[in-house]
Amino acid sequence: MMATGEGLASYAWVMHIGLTYDLKDEYLAQGYTPDECSELDCVETVDALAAVAESMGHRTTRVGHVKELARRLVAGERWDLVINIAEGMHGIGREAQVPALLDAYRIPYTFSDPLVCALTLHKGMCKRVVRDMGLNTARFGLVGCERDLGSIELVYPLFAKPVAEGSSKGVTGASKISTPRELRDVCLGLLERYGQPVLVEEYLPGREFTVGIVGTGERARVLGCMEIHIGPDAPHGFYSATNKDDWVGKVSYSIATDDEARAAADLALASYRGLGCRDVSRVDVRTDRNGKPAFIEINPLPGLRPGWSDLVFLCTYAGIEYEQLVRWIIESAMERVCEGSRVGHAAGARG
Repeated sequence: MMATGEGLASYAWVMHIGLTYDLKDEYLAQGYTPDECSELDCVETVDALAAVAESMGHRTTRVGHVKELARRLVAGERWDLVINIAEGMHGIGREAQVPALLDAYRIPYTFSDPLVCALTLHKGMCKRVVRDMGLNTARFGLVGCERDLGSIELVYPLFAKPVAEGSSKGVTGASKISTPRELRDVCLGLLERYGQPVLVEEYLPGREFTVGIVGTGERARVLGCMEIHIGPDAPHGFYSATNKDDWVGKVSYSIATDDEARAAADLALASYRGLGCRDVSRVDVRTDRNGKPAFIEINPLPGLRPGWSDLVFLCTYAGIEYEQLVRWIIESAMERVCEGSRVGHAAGARG
């Protein structure tokens, strides 16, 4: 299996690799707010990904955001593979825009396809699919307007956040809700600020894990299950945006291997495979008051910023070097390209 470190000699060739991304500094310079840009990347991440690809012998070209990608494609540029970390800026399907465009031009890319990217960004829709797969997730409801508050029949305390944001955007100390009045105030505030429905879930009071997974389909495997410990000096008792950005002395991390952690990892892997994720993802899981893990959300475009992103932290604590992680991602995508090519040739021969 590829992710165990075995060679991929049959998949080894020199490629021209494009890199698609959205840089925070570029959007800030255009007048976007820091909150609007909180999910976006920095040039350090692009540098690191390019360096690993080049260390594998590949040639890289920095493409940029979806509009630049479209311009270059129309101009006739092509790549053998694209490393895609573009989050997008507009619309609830923004993470699907680059994959969809690359599919239209039949250019392979790392990470999940447009369906998975669009589905998983909408946390409510994703939880419905996970629930229908028979996997555990907290009971939830969606609030799209004030009238919807009357349909929320959940057990307090509750937890509320924007339905289609990442990087803990909109998650503050007020996100944990104890009364109907708090529910109304928080939901109306989030609706006004983010212009999208609010996901309301029954609060899970147990341990918090994030699980890294690499590979595709049956080859997918868990990289590690990292527990997030919120310290007494942290302003909130959960992994809010504030605690995620300013974790030193407030949040600590460790690789967990006990029974609860293994159950969390099993749940994460089952959701990853069931949703059809590819190459790599990070899955967030919390346990209930009885220690049973519940799916929170999955990120098919996890942050890969060295020394910063949770998946990178997880790999560091698990003894996996950054270069190895990126190599596994690229190799997983290369493997898919080769297998797709073999299937295509076989179908052509039969035809």
